[in-house]
Amino acid sequence: MTNRGLISNVTSPDIKRKTETPTAIYCGVDPTAKSLHLGNLVTLMGLLHFHIRGHQTIALVGGATGSIGDPSGRKSERVPLSNDALEINVRGIESQIHRFFQNGASYANRRGFSDTCQIPKVLNNYDWFSSMTALEFLSDIGRFARVNTMLAKESVKSRIESTQGISFTEFSYQLLQAYDFYYLHKNHACRIQLGGNDQWGNITAGIDLISRKRSMEEEEQLEDMESRAFGITIPLLLTSTGEKFGKSAGNAVWLDESMTSIFDFYQFLMKTTDSDVGKYLEMFTLLKSDQVKEIMNEHQKSPELRLAQTTLANETTELVHGLNGVQKAQTATKVLFGQDLSSLSGNQIIEAFKDDTYRFTQLDRSSLVGIGLDQLAAITNAAKSRSDAQKKMKAGGFYLNNVRVNNHKQMLEEKDLIDGKVCVLRVGKSSYYLIQAI
Repeated sequence: MTNRGLISNVTSPDIKRKTETPTAIYCGVDPTAKSLHLGNLVTLMGLLHFHIRGHQTIALVGGATGSIGDPSGRKSERVPLSNDALEINVRGIESQIHRFFQNGASYANRRGFSDTCQIPKVLNNYDWFSSMTALEFLSDIGRFARVNTMLAKESVKSRIESTQGISFTEFSYQLLQAYDFYYLHKNHACRIQLGGNDQWGNITAGIDLISRKRSMEEEEQLEDMESRAFGITIPLLLTSTGEKFGKSAGNAVWLDESMTSIFDFYQFLMKTTDSDVGKYLEMFTLLKSDQVKEIMNEHQKSPELRLAQTTLANETTELVHGLNGVQKAQTATKVLFGQDLSSLSGNQIIEAFKDDTYRFTQLDRSSLVGIGLDQLAAITNAAKSRSDAQKKMKAGGFYLNNVRVNNHKQMLEEKDLIDGKVCVLRVGKSSYYLIQAI
């Protein structure tokens, strides 16, 4: 993982010895949205690397901590989520993590990794916090926390120095995450926590809590390698301007295809700059380093062919969305880049776009065949109105199935439906709308 740029810091160099034999490692995510995003994929890849090497991986969804919000990396307090919204988010992320490991195992097997891995655990910290009272929290966790140490954490320190300050709720967040680590350490033999660079303070708080509680619970403090707790941080995924990727940054690329279509996910990776693509190939794929070097060497011979970006898009889309996702993305690319559609079936096009709520529309066949293309454009938001659509046609910027429409009175005929099922409208160079006849 180090040579892939996936490790930023470790709490002790002894962790190398600890990971030479199978152990348990966890990474947590708070359900602040119903989907994970590309920034989360970096830490999920860290878990996947441990998973395919025989370690017990634990993905922890913060059903409890998500109602509070982690102040790390934030300049202001999060807007509280309702219980209903939180429940929806928890279900969505739990399902997504299970799917990621299923896709990841298949992807890893196709890249030559063993399929004798332990089954990943997906847990929810609401299960142990929901029955804990305030008094239990203070006596079981609070008594072991040193306020001066908590104040020194960067996530707290930066907020205290801001004009908004920090609420006691967010100030206590590190204690809750610390208890997560302790709980998993005690009940699931978890010895390592993995997180982004902004989680360093929370991770060390957990290690400190484990050490303090063990010294009280055990007659003799054990410092053996088997029982010690460790932490690993992974570099945050940043934009070219140094901003963090994610929901709060407003530039999230979601892993849920209903929020970011597979095509848009694929194209985001295709647009990776030459300066970043080598790094992303190491971080977001299981290609070996010598394979990445070979790809980059070939890429540099003809950068305009975008070999490295195509490899990145294919590999990462397969990892997140499966082989079927890659096929959808490639089909969508043919459709949306004005290529000849004769090689595609109607079913292929429908399958590629059926979850794209922005571009894809279903209309009753009886109302579709015989309709004017100008009216169809208005219905599908390809144009503001029929007159707007006619202006685009007269200007030569309107296409049906990637063939320019010159007659502003043209109607949609049965033969215009690919395999009798679907047609494609294009306005200008890049605005596409797909209509399925049902």
